[in-house]
This record gives sequence, structure tokens and C-alpha cells, in this order.
Amino acid sequence: MKSPWIPGCLAGVLTAALILPGIVAPASQNPTPDRAPAAVTERAKQFTEPGPNHKVLERFVGEWTAEVRLFQGEQASPPSPGKAEARWLMPGRWVQMGLEGTLLGRPMQSSTIVGYDNFKQSFVMTVVHSTDTAMLRAEGDLTRDGKELVAYGTMDEYLTGEHDKMVKYVYRFVSPDEIIFEVHDLHIGEPHTKVVEIRYRRKE
Repeated sequence: MKSPWIPGCLAGVLTAALILPGIVAPASQNPTPDRAPAAVTERAKQFTEPGPNHKVLERFVGEWTAEVRLFQGEQASPPSPGKAEARWLMPGRWVQMGLEGTLLGRPMQSSTIVGYDNFKQSFVMTVVHSTDTAMLRAEGDLTRDGKELVAYGTMDEYLTGEHDKMVKYVYRFVSPDEIIFEVHDLHIGEPHTKVVEIRYRRKE
């Protein structure tokens, strides 16, 4: 049986062999101009080097206070206080955001990694929680005005037995010092899809 990680691993090895300095194809191969090492290296940069979209990630970096609310229709729970910190996991590429607070009276932690995938041309995020064993993933883009980052992903609902429910995540950049994060359960149906809201305010 073919191992599922071989294609990705092989691609990485081949890419490294093509772009690392000093590695050239044997003369007998006579690479065409667009496959020559210099050309491949230049082409690889557009997919592997941080670009303008990675600058958006700077908006998250810093220390924040947090207020967590749950929603059921138009009814919102009282805010639960928390704190958050976002830092560069890999400078210019990936931001890691940690949140500590309470949810329904219980301690809660979450960790989110956000970046921009040049090849997919989308923002990508992965989230894990101390209150669950699932790893959530989503992809999305900025709105045209740049004031919101909207991403879509799936989640399993263990209480109902549902798999791969579509979920929308929204980061609203209210100001440089305030971000509102929303989770929308799209299966509920409009207009009351919001089930979680976290309001971040930058610490002074």
C-alpha cells in the first residue's frame, strides 16, 4: 500500500533539490530555460516567500483582553472574561494566538494558527481547544474593503451525530485595537447563525 505522505514528502524533496544554492542538474539532462535552477528558484519565491497578504497577520500580534459570549438566536449569554496573546510563530509567515478564559463556568483554552497560503491564495487557520479533541480547519479571504476576514470550514457535532457541518468564521477588524471574532453555524439558517462571539481589545 502506498503511504499517503509520500507524494507531499517527495514534492518537498524535489523542490529543495531544485532551489537550494549550488545544486544543479547534470549537464546530460540539458534543462530547458524554464526548468533551469535559477528559473525554478525565482518561480518558487512567489509561492514560498511572504507577501502583502502576510502583512494582514500583523493586526493580530499583541496582548488582548477578551470577552466571550454564546448566542442562541437573539439571546446572548453574559460575557465571560479572558485574555489572549498573539505572537509570530514564524516571523512574517505564521501567527499563533492563545486564548484563556471561561466558558459556561469552566476553564477554557484555545490555540489558533493563522497564515496565508500563497499557492491556495487564501488565508488558512487551524484551531484546537482544551474542551474538545477535534482539530478545526478553515480557509478564507479578506473582504474587498479589508475590514473582515471570512473563512469557511467544517466541524463534527458529536451531540447530534452530524459530520462535516459547514461553519463560517469571521474576524472583524473594528480598529487597530479591537477585533471581533464570530463563529456561525450555517445549518441554523439565517438570520441567527452566530453562536459564538469573542471581542478582543488590545491591552494598553
